[in-house]
Amino acid sequence: MDSQHQSVGAEEIQRDIETLRTDGIVGKKSAFSREWAENMREDMMTAFWTSIQRPGGAVGRGPRRWYVEIHPEEFSGFVDLVTHPWVVAMCENALGKDYQIVEIGFDVPFQGAKFQPWHRDFPSPRDTYEDRRITSLAFNLTGVDVTEDMGPFEVAPGTQYDDGREWKHEMFPPKEIWPTFQSRAVRKFPQLGDISCRSALTVHRGTAHASPISRPVMVLGVDAPGAGHAELHDMMVTQAYFDSLPDIVKQHLVCRVVDELVPVTQKHDIEGLVMGSDPA
Repeated sequence: MDSQHQSVGAEEIQRDIETLRTDGIVGKKSAFSREWAENMREDMMTAFWTSIQRPGGAVGRGPRRWYVEIHPEEFSGFVDLVTHPWVVAMCENALGKDYQIVEIGFDVPFQGAKFQPWHRDFPSPRDTYEDRRITSLAFNLTGVDVTEDMGPFEVAPGTQYDDGREWKHEMFPPKEIWPTFQSRAVRKFPQLGDISCRSALTVHRGTAHASPISRPVMVLGVDAPGAGHAELHDMMVTQAYFDSLPDIVKQHLVCRVVDELVPVTQKHDIEGLVMGSDPA
C-alpha cells in the first residue's frame, strides 16, 4: 500500500526509546502518507460493520465504543506497518530481537461514547513494576485527524511503572486516586499517517466523543518473548498469505496457518470498560 518507508537514524531511535521509557508513550509524525491512512480507515470500518453483526465479533469497551480484532489479511497495510523501519527499530530496542507480533485490531468510538475509567491494558508483570523493563508495546494509528470533540485518547505519562497489584483486576485504579492521573494527563491529537508507540501499562482512557465522525484507531500489539499475551489472541493467516510474507514478518508473527480464515471470537474482554465511566 505504501512505498514511502523512511529510514530512521540511530539517534532518533535512541531518543524515542528514552522517551518511551520515561513517559510510557512516544510518537512518530507522518510515518505513512495520508492516502495510506485513509485506506486503513476503510479497512477498519469494513471490518467493523462485518464483525458487529456476529456474536463475539466486537467487544464493548464502554457505551458506543467497540474493539474488534482482525486477521492480518483483513488489513491491506499490515505488511507495511510491521516492516516500517521505526516500528521494527522500536520493537527491537524495547523488546529485544525476538519480539513477537501478537495482535492486530482496532478501537472505534462513535458519537455518544463516554469517558472510560483510567486503566491499563494488562496487569503489570514483576519485570516492569520491579525492574522497570517494558515487555509489551501497543502501536496506535489513527483513521482520522483527531479534534477535541472526537473523544481524544488521554494518557498519564510515566505511569507504566506503577505497581497496580492493589487495583481492581490489577488494571483499574480506584476513583480516589484518579486525580493523580488527571493531574498529569495529556490528550493526544494525532493526524492521518502518524504512529504512536506506548507501553500497554501506561495508564490511559478514551474521553467523551461528541462528534458525528467516528474515530477508529488501529492497534498493533507486540510482546517481548515470554510476556504471554499471545494467549489472549488467535491470529490466523492462510498458507498463501503466509508464503507471501517477507522473512522479517514470518520470524515475528505469532499465528496459526489455516486453510480458511475463521472470524475472530474475542478473548481479551476488558470487563471494567463495558459500562463506561464519569469524567470525575
